Amino acid sequence: MAAVTLQPAAGAQGELTGILMIRAYHRSRGDLERTEVLVPDSAHGTNPATTSMAGFRTVNVPSAPDGGVDLDAFRAVLGPRTAAVMITNPSTLGLFEPRIGELIELVHAAGGLAYMDGANLNAIMGRFKPGEAGFDAMHFNVHKTFSTPHGGGGPGAGPVGVGPKLVPFLPTPRVLREPDGTFRLERPGERPSSIGRLRSFVGNTGVLVRAYAYILAHGRDLALVSEDAVLAANYLKHRLAVDGSYDIPFERPCKHEFVAQAKTLHRETGIRTLDVAKRLIDYGFHPPTIYFPLTVEEAMLIEPTETESLETLDAFADALVAIAREARETPDLVRGAPHTAPVRRLDEAAAARKPNLRWQPLTGRETPCPD
Repeated sequence: MAAVTLQPAAGAQGELTGILMIRAYHRSRGDLERTEVLVPDSAHGTNPATTSMAGFRTVNVPSAPDGGVDLDAFRAVLGPRTAAVMITNPSTLGLFEPRIGELIELVHAAGGLAYMDGANLNAIMGRFKPGEAGFDAMHFNVHKTFSTPHGGGGPGAGPVGVGPKLVPFLPTPRVLREPDGTFRLERPGERPSSIGRLRSFVGNTGVLVRAYAYILAHGRDLALVSEDAVLAANYLKHRLAVDGSYDIPFERPCKHEFVAQAKTLHRETGIRTLDVAKRLIDYGFHPPTIYFPLTVEEAMLIEPTETESLETLDAFADALVAIAREARETPDLVRGAPHTAPVRRLDEAAAARKPNLRWQPLTGRETPCPD
């Protein structure tokens, strides 16, 4: 990428930053009719929200049978109203987009720009360069790729890289290098085309320093992180495919994550993906993301990452296989899980409709065990 801003506080704000810059780019050219952003159905769910917040209309693009973007459907909705395409690559299906070159060429030929959701950068470090591929903007989720903390409302960081077309619209102030090698901050009003300030100009410093240290620690071996993550995911995928207890919708090799389905299991036993996830807690595992991507029935999105040992991967696969056997032999055991957790199964529908947002200390029988 030609330049980077460190300001965004999270990946979602990074998306918004990138789309606001794309909006500013089109407005600077007087191209006010570009009101649509194309979003494949395999993209992250924040992408449509981002386009709406920026004042664009989201146009959904369906996937082809192989999990990639359907080129014919893409061409059908591409046109003079297209401001950009937002592509999560690799996608939430865990697949590298095989038609990435054609998609970028098509959107550029139509006058739009290409945005890459970098949430899955962990799968392609050292193997794919989005800037050289032609992407005009992308964000980096430092917690998904560079080891920084995540959850609980923060801290977070979502730096955004841009190509040459979007450099004039980066948030202000930028750090500029003078001819004598010294650095300075941009002065107020020095770059009127900027979309303005998102937050403190250096972003969330502590999180970014940790990410930078992680990158320096790996050095030229950073690509090995991706290779290990991809190897772990494909190993797990192969183990489940060989066992046959779960459906594997895409045969081609995955990247750092893959989708498995409890579709056949549900049809045969009545046990659903949610039941499998709850039962995994009894086996000592945090369940994977479930019912996402939304385009896959009874989905489990399994992402082992690069840090898991072979023993842990085997134990996780063994647990899933055992749960499928339990579903057929003693379905009530799975349907009533978890049995060993301090908190049993919750009424998630009621929790979503009537959230209790007031914290208060637990007392009596609610008090967690000391260990």
